[in-house]
Amino acid sequence: MEFSSIVKYAREKLGLSQEEMAHALKISFSTVNRWENGKTHPNKMAKSVFYAFCAQCGIEAEAMLQRETEERNKGYGN
Repeated sequence: MEFSSIVKYAREKLGLSQEEMAHALKISFSTVNRWENGKTHPNKMAKSVFYAFCAQCGIEAEAMLQRETEERNKGYGN
């Protein structure tokens, strides 16, 4: 699962609009929109805030991305 898909999954699972998620993360609506559409990726600080927010809400976003990375690496023979 790509980061953009994880953002959308987490937002929808929590029943939040992009604007509500942005408010909860203390970032702009356009940032959440660009993350979901894969137009930009968060810096390390923003990513850690997102993962912490998800963890507090019971969503293992970081683990989902880690599994995706591991599966992708298996495909490259690593």
